[in-house]
Amino acid sequence: MKHQPKQYDDDDGRVICNMDVDGMRWNDRSIRREKYATRKDALAEQMTRSEARRYTWYAVLAALLIVLVFSVTWVLFILFCTEVWFR
Repeated sequence: MKHQPKQYDDDDGRVICNMDVDGMRWNDRSIRREKYATRKDALAEQMTRSEARRYTWYAVLAALLIVLVFSVTWVLFILFCTEVWFR
């Protein structure tokens, strides 16, 4: 199923303002080809199992650090409320 553009009742298909200006990056085909080539090269590289495991471990450690910081902040806030503010 192809994506078909919406058809409007008052659209006669004429271009009011052509936005294809020479020198703009969306009109330069060589830049488009370079982006596609770099994207293709980036997709070709795969992590090994040990690299994936290491990245996962570091992500878990970062999440635990964030949880620890929030927990300590919460405990300190509760202590402040009970010992200083509500006295």
